[in-house]
Amino acid sequence: MANNQPIFTSVGDVQWTTSAMTVANTTTNLTGGTIYLAFTADATNGGYVQRIRFRTLGSNSNATVARVWLNNGGVTTTADNNTLFDEITLPTTTVSQVAAQANYELPLNFALPPGYSIYITLGTAPTSAGWDATVIGGKY
Repeated sequence: MANNQPIFTSVGDVQWTTSAMTVANTTTNLTGGTIYLAFTADATNGGYVQRIRFRTLGSNSNATVARVWLNNGGVTTTADNNTLFDEITLPTTTVSQVAAQANYELPLNFALPPGYSIYITLGTAPTSAGWDATVIGGKY
């Protein structure tokens, strides 16, 4: 029987990359290179992801592309467990003590099945401070 009732998350779930994203990865299927875990859905009930916010951690002399991957909970070294979901361009940045850096957000707005994860790779190395990614979502 199909669920025809609205579903809401029971508690907010905010997760982020645990280290500065500074290393490029040009693989086309997530099976190798440096990957950054950004979010893992609840193992029993899954989760909801609203958006990913990218913030620079200082000056970056190279622009890059952040690639957002979905993983079905299996090992990332098996290509069939991963799919490239979306990309966002991240520009060069210069740290300032008088002007705020811009935020770069990628809207997601979908439910993740139990145990699924979101990984991020960078197309080129930012050559300095790097980037941070924060995922805003909720747990069912």
